[in-house]
Amino acid sequence: MKRSHLSEQQIIGILKSHEAGVSVADLCRKHGVSDASINKWKAKFGGMEVLEAKRLKALLAAKAVAVARMVLDHASGYLHFERSQHGRTLQAVLSLRAV
Repeated sequence: MKRSHLSEQQIIGILKSHEAGVSVADLCRKHGVSDASINKWKAKFGGMEVLEAKRLKALLAAKAVAVARMVLDHASGYLHFERSQHGRTLQAVLSLRAV
């Protein structure tokens, strides 16, 4: 999915102008986005301030890192490393052990 060319601050500004009475069609024309994008932003950022959006982004990033670490910790019991044929690099090899 293509990322938005607008920052969270800009998106929240657009939503605030919509709350102030600017029509969705006018906002779409002015900012070059679709009405579906604005509706998606309303669902995600509706009623948020800029600091809250930044905090949400930081929390989601921290959650993604925690999940990745958890997966790697779980998988580390099934991985071992071997030298490549030429002996220059290590390769991760999956070993399925009986549980």
